[in-house]
Amino acid sequence: MRWINCCCLMLFASVSCAADWIELSIDRSEFVYQQTGLPFRPWGFNYDHDETGRLIEDYWDTEWEKIVGDLQEMKALGANTVRIHLQVAKFMKGPNELHMDSLRRLHDFVREADKLDLYVNVTGLGCYHRQDVPEWYDRLDEEERWAAQATFWVGIAEELRSEPAVFCFNLMNEPVVPGGKRTDRDWLGPPFADKHFVQFITLDQAGRQRTAIARAWIDRLVQAICSVDERHLITVGLVDWSLDRPGLTSGFVPNQACGSLDFISVHCYPEAEKMEDASATVRGFQMGKPIVVEETFPLKCRSQQLVDFIEEHRDFVSGWLSFYWGKPIDELQKSNDIGERILWDWLKRFPHIKHLSDNN
Repeated sequence: MRWINCCCLMLFASVSCAADWIELSIDRSEFVYQQTGLPFRPWGFNYDHDETGRLIEDYWDTEWEKIVGDLQEMKALGANTVRIHLQVAKFMKGPNELHMDSLRRLHDFVREADKLDLYVNVTGLGCYHRQDVPEWYDRLDEEERWAAQATFWVGIAEELRSEPAVFCFNLMNEPVVPGGKRTDRDWLGPPFADKHFVQFITLDQAGRQRTAIARAWIDRLVQAICSVDERHLITVGLVDWSLDRPGLTSGFVPNQACGSLDFISVHCYPEAEKMEDASATVRGFQMGKPIVVEETFPLKCRSQQLVDFIEEHRDFVSGWLSFYWGKPIDELQKSNDIGERILWDWLKRFPHIKHLSDNN
């Protein structure tokens, strides 16, 4: 039986929401509800795959009840925002054409979230499962690939431009500009748990500044979205090694490449013995725009350490998203798997730490 408070279910069933639009404040330093001007702080989950590793498009056509149940559970766990990850293979027939059935199903998802007063972070251009990536997509050169990516976003934005329950469009999860030239023509970074979350936006630096390439790519896709939708907020999911400092960097230096974005999204997994380093990293993404820690989880630290980390940074981080993978919390509690026990320990705290993200 799914872990949801009965009163919550009654409330969900009785409410059909028409979400208020989320926009930036006048000084562009925080998110606010358009009608009231009150602050909005995204708090919730990445819903990137289920407990078996399936991506959302793998089951949303045949197991819609599971989608609805998972949304209800995330709401019961205190979420106001859900981040979904859309795959190129499921949305594009070719470089100039989208699958209309996938667009309609995406719209269904947003409307279902709206019923629960959940906002949706729509992250696009995923190639998480290498075996699903279309051959035609990998054959494109840089200009052709960027054009296809713009087509993807125009289609998504056209479909959802009237939906206030869309919190934002996220151009891509963890894009990287590699240095030099990649001779293998592989657009994907190394896998993590059999999924390729990092993606290259070019294969050849061709004498250009990496930050200039990142900025041009962001500007191209922002302009594409704004050609049909000037209202929804736009961001991109940055790896924590995007700052301009010695060592590994993605090329997406915030204050050099992200000027046309509405807010900054960073992914941060603090390490138990390096909490101060994680703090310095998050603070390094400040550039006068709201910051959302769009991915976080006690992967390398204890749950209580992450709670303390969130509390420490509540004054300048505008929102936090962790992970929900489709397995009810009461089932996680019974599991003997160490990973599921860690997830249970974190999720059981989640409803009780939401106040750390609130303004009052």
